[in-house]
Amino acid sequence: MTMQALLAIACGSAVGFSLALIGGGGSILAVPLLLYVVGVHDPHLAIGTSALAVSFNAFANLIPHARAGHVRWKVAFTFAATGVLGAFIGSSIGKAINGQHLLVLFALLMMVVAGFMLRGRRGGVDRYPLPGMYPRLGAVGLGTGSLAGFFGIGGGFLIVPGLMFASGMEIIYAIGTSLFAVGSFGLTAAINYAISGLVDWPVAAEFIGGGIVGGWLGAMGAKRLAKTRGALNIIFALAIIAVAILMLVKSLRG
Repeated sequence: MTMQALLAIACGSAVGFSLALIGGGGSILAVPLLLYVVGVHDPHLAIGTSALAVSFNAFANLIPHARAGHVRWKVAFTFAATGVLGAFIGSSIGKAINGQHLLVLFALLMMVVAGFMLRGRRGGVDRYPLPGMYPRLGAVGLGTGSLAGFFGIGGGFLIVPGLMFASGMEIIYAIGTSLFAVGSFGLTAAINYAISGLVDWPVAAEFIGGGIVGGWLGAMGAKRLAKTRGALNIIFALAIIAVAILMLVKSLRG
């Protein structure tokens, strides 16, 4: 096994662990890890590979949420229907943009994600279903899908509040339902990038394998570290900001 393979497995484990431990925003580090640790030198290749890994992890995490009854399937399909179109459009635009410029935008997005994490999530009051929610779901799905496809990310940090706004559902249902959208958007972006040869399949497989192990460990640790989750969110958000600054410096110098 090569050093790159070991690094891909280790980085996949770190992303899977953080996703299971703190939820939305954890996958945002996949692209910089692929670029600066694993050694994937092309930004577009890193984004395409990340999109595939994010999609796989989302669908894997969807299963326990569905078994627990936390997925609103009609909402999920409606949201994903327009979101997949947005993801295709967004990923097509992303492929056409200069790689270094794309990384600058990605670093700025990371800071937005960190801001969402520092703010925290509010459970809200269950108002589901809101009158006329399906047109809103379609519109919000199109917007979030476009962003997810453009950057090759899951977009859960936008999808969860978007679902709560459009349908009035509680956060536990929004999280479960969002995983179907995250998986669908990521798969659409990955296929679009793969058509252009912009997915590193061996690295993706290694990253996904590590993510499965990391997700299992994170799920175990989540219960034990539940009381310190707020502090973990802050630490992780600050780490994202630090990596974003590093990406900005490298991209602007390059």
